[in-house]
Formats: sequence, structure tokens, C-alpha cells
Amino acid sequence: MQETIAVPSPSDDSRAGDSDRPEADRPSAYDAVILVSFGGPDGPDDVMPFLENVLRGRNVPRERMLEVAEHYHHFGGKSPINEQNRALLAALRTELDRRGPGLPVYWGNRNWHPLLPDTLREMAAAGIKRAIAFVTSGFSCYSGCRQYRENIAAAREAVGPTAPEVDKIRVFFNHPGFVEPMAANVRQALDRFPAGDRAAVPVLFTAHSIPMSMAETSRYVPQLEESSRLVAERAGAATWKLVFQSRSGPPSQPWLEPDVCDEIRARHAAGTRQLVVAPIGFISDHMEVLYDLDTEAADLCRELGIDMVRAATVGTAPAFIGMVRDLIAERAWGLPARPAIGLLPANHDVCPLDCCPAPVRPAARPTGGPAGGPASVAAARPSGSGPA
Repeated sequence: MQETIAVPSPSDDSRAGDSDRPEADRPSAYDAVILVSFGGPDGPDDVMPFLENVLRGRNVPRERMLEVAEHYHHFGGKSPINEQNRALLAALRTELDRRGPGLPVYWGNRNWHPLLPDTLREMAAAGIKRAIAFVTSGFSCYSGCRQYRENIAAAREAVGPTAPEVDKIRVFFNHPGFVEPMAANVRQALDRFPAGDRAAVPVLFTAHSIPMSMAETSRYVPQLEESSRLVAERAGAATWKLVFQSRSGPPSQPWLEPDVCDEIRARHAAGTRQLVVAPIGFISDHMEVLYDLDTEAADLCRELGIDMVRAATVGTAPAFIGMVRDLIAERAWGLPARPAIGLLPANHDVCPLDCCPAPVRPAARPTGGPAGGPASVAAARPSGSGPA
């Protein structure tokens, strides 16, 4: 039963006519929105140049890069992330046109076209002075937050004095617009099992593993635990656990565990024959989801005789797109409310200077082997060593 279940979140009828409200056209503190993401190859010829961008400055042997490239070639040499970002852009533009603020939306990536410096040049040429950035990562850690801010700063420096100022939107791990559509997807995944079995079906919430040195200096794990708890409660999942995937460092470097496949084996040994895998750490079905879950984890489940259903990510669910718009409106219009549910407060709007520092990487080995940089397909989505 290895399949993906997606639930279109119902639109909020209370929003009908929002575009007719005077506040929809109120003055904005920003004159553009920029979607910032990781990037991915658009075809076979892009795979190695893309990986070279991702791994630049890291001691990863070329043979290991070629091994990673095969994961992309397994899917025709094309990452799904670009099409998913285009769909997100289209949906967000429609939502902003309907509800305001009526800002143009641009798109820039960390590692592949459209690259951030090119997008900022385009924005500068259009007269954009100040933009608000939505980064496709809902959780706090160096690679999922601070590194993107560093990427934006480096891109602004490359463009020069005409580059627009760019502020990043807060992370959204406990925003109802993320939790509710994710819970709906998990609930529908559970519904694929016979009614009498559902209460016993465990849900494994997966997120990108990161080095312990990165996890210990961020709120990544507590935020993931809280988001998983909120989703499980709303989906009616009686048994759940947070696990990790897409590890890419050397065995000598501690990373977050347990790995999803290790947990599947352990569950099987304990008698589990049905389970749901829910990639809560990802907002769309990109390469880590397609390869590490839909291929590797699904193959393992078939081998062990486990019926696995993979819940869909939020993608372009109307509630999620509405959340992105609301996060933009918070900052653009200076709204006082910061919606958040659960035990943790809404995250800060502006990151402190010491927020999510970069991890300390091990020194390079004399043999020239990998020394802590990414060495798997995981590197081709988050930051090279973490979520995005």
C-alpha cells in the first residue's frame, strides 16, 4: 500500500470578499515579496554543476558526488522542487491579488537558477527598495534559517548599493495554516487502513537530519516535536514518533537519530505491519521525499511486508498559501497579532545576532575523505547539511 495521500485544504469562506476591504490596499512597509529556496537541477546536464554549487568549499570526493548524482538521474536528472516552487509562486500571487497586500512576487535560489543575486538585480532594476522573504523552511536551525539570511546578505553584496533590503519572515512550525493541512493529510493517510486497525497504526514524522552540533545550538528538535504533537492530535494519531532522514555526514560525526529506515526495522521486529510516514519537515514532495521515503523507505517496507502510506506535504493547500499571505501581511502592515497554536509561542520576527550559529565542522582528514560536508542527495535540498 505504498502511496501518497494528499488532501486539498478547504478554503476559508470567511475570506471571501477580502479584496474588497479597504485594508487590502493599505500602505505596505515592503514593495515586493521574494520566495527563497534551495534550488535543484532542471535536467541531466544541470546535475553536476548544481552539486558543485551545493558542495563548493567542502571536502567531498568527486566519486561521492557522482554517487549523489545518480539519485537525480533516477528521476531523469530533474529535481521536482522547481516545478513545486513555480506552483507555490502562482498560488501566492493569486492570494495576494485577492486579499492583499498587492505586491509583486519574485523567486531566488541558493544553489540553482534563478539564483539569488540574479533575482535581486532584477528587483533592483524594477525599482524595488525593500522586500519581505518567504523561505521554504518552517523550522529553526543554521541551514534552515540563518544560512538563508547569510545567502541573502551575500547576494545583496554581490549586487551592490542598488540591491533591495530583504527581511525574512518568521518560521511557521506552529502556525495553524501549516499544522491544519498537514493534519488533514495525515488523517487521510490513516483512513487508508481498515477502520478497526487505525488506532494501532503508528505515524512516523520525518524531518531532515542535521549534525548534533547544529541541533544543539537551535530550536530545531523542540519545534519539530511540538509540530508533530499538534499534527498527531488533530489527525487522531494515537501512536507517533519523530524520526529523521537524509543524513549526509561521515559515520564519525553525530547526527540526529533515529533514521527512518532504522525505525522501520525496529517497528517490524516489534510486530508492526502497518504505518504512516509523514514528512513534516518538508513543505513539498521534493527529492528527499521522493528518493529517501517514496523509494528507499517504501522499498524497505515492501521487503519487510509492511503496508506503508506516505502522507503528503502541504504543497499548495489553500490554508497553507493563506498562511504565507498572512505572514507577509503581519510584517507589511505591522499587524500586532502573531497566530500560533500549542505550547510554544510564535517565533520572533527578527532573528537575534546569535541565533542558530553555524556548526563547527570536523577538520579534513589527511586521506582526503569526507570531513563533515554533505555527501548524499540530502545535500541537494536543504543547505548542504540540513533542512530547507
